[in-house]
Amino acid sequence: MGFRKLINSKKLLSFFAAFMLLGTNLLMAQTDAGSAATGQAEAPKVDWTGVAYYVLIFFLICLGVAVVGKILKVYDLTLKMQGKKGLNWNTVMATFCIIFLLIGLYGAYWSFTEQGSMTLPEAASAHGVKIDEMFTVTTILTMIVFFITQILLFTFLFRYRYSAKRRAHFLPHNNTIEKVWTIIPAVVLTILVVFGFFTWQKIMNSENLKDDINIDVTGHQFAWELRYPGKDGVLGPKDFRLVTGTNNLGVNFKKKSSFDDLKVDTMYLPVNKSIRLNILAQDVIHSVYMPYFRVQLNAVPGLPTFFKFVPTITTAQMRAKLDDPKFEYTLYCNKICGGSHYNMQKVVRVVSEAEYQTWLSKQKPYLNDALRKELHFASANEQSNGSTNRLALNN
Repeated sequence: MGFRKLINSKKLLSFFAAFMLLGTNLLMAQTDAGSAATGQAEAPKVDWTGVAYYVLIFFLICLGVAVVGKILKVYDLTLKMQGKKGLNWNTVMATFCIIFLLIGLYGAYWSFTEQGSMTLPEAASAHGVKIDEMFTVTTILTMIVFFITQILLFTFLFRYRYSAKRRAHFLPHNNTIEKVWTIIPAVVLTILVVFGFFTWQKIMNSENLKDDINIDVTGHQFAWELRYPGKDGVLGPKDFRLVTGTNNLGVNFKKKSSFDDLKVDTMYLPVNKSIRLNILAQDVIHSVYMPYFRVQLNAVPGLPTFFKFVPTITTAQMRAKLDDPKFEYTLYCNKICGGSHYNMQKVVRVVSEAEYQTWLSKQKPYLNDALRKELHFASANEQSNGSTNRLALNN
């Protein structure tokens, strides 16, 4: 009977739910410091000691609250047994509300001072500045509302707690109050939504410009594949039915624009040039995520998408700003796409136009000799020998 009562206890179930939620969040947040130090992608390891520590702290806080409640209850019963007036529980709860308010305000202050330093540095793209402005304005407005409402809420709970000497005033309806708390939030939200709409429309400009640098970004478990256009500046088309072990992107070589495409391992971007990322996934949903450029867009199987942006700060400049000579921009996957999700990283380097052209000239074509053989094309060496032979015969 006692065991059944324990199982049906709402407090126990609530504690178990909170325990599972906290434990899951801590597990998902674990990172492998070793792999970051060595630069190698290894499977993250769970720090069970850290998880146990925070779970224990949460348990002790719950236990402390329960103990204080029991002590007050025993003290209240003791007073009544002695014929004295018991505790005024309305005053006790109102006092707890003020204490909770003070602790909460300090927590908000701590969050701003400690966690605020963990925000990203200045945006390294033209549109990123606008996005940061949107977040800043929204954060300031919501924080103002947060502090006003929370202070009023708990202050009113304390100030107007139950008292036998005071009769509550019943206010069934007030049109003025209704208009104030309806119209003001509606106007503020409308301004934020309209401001965000036009900003997003400008960011997601679909117009193809002549000078756009098209880069093909294809995600699969568990890597990013990068393809650049050749001298013609045009990426060749792709067809999923052409995907093979050698032609892993399914590039269609019936089109001449495909022959000079380049396959690269590192994404190089010329500074202050318009970049168009053509995004696709081959298996599950991935997400192209480059936080310093404020770029994020899902890579969806069967649904090509794109994102355009202009990088404004080179890698060398950002290294100087952060005082970190080893800093690199990175392309991540922002979807938990499987067990080796952490492997989906590519280095992104923003360089000058001259450095970009030099790097581009050294890249190898996507159409390598193995793929030529599979497609029954003449290899590069055979083409060279054939040209020499023809030249000799002509002489």
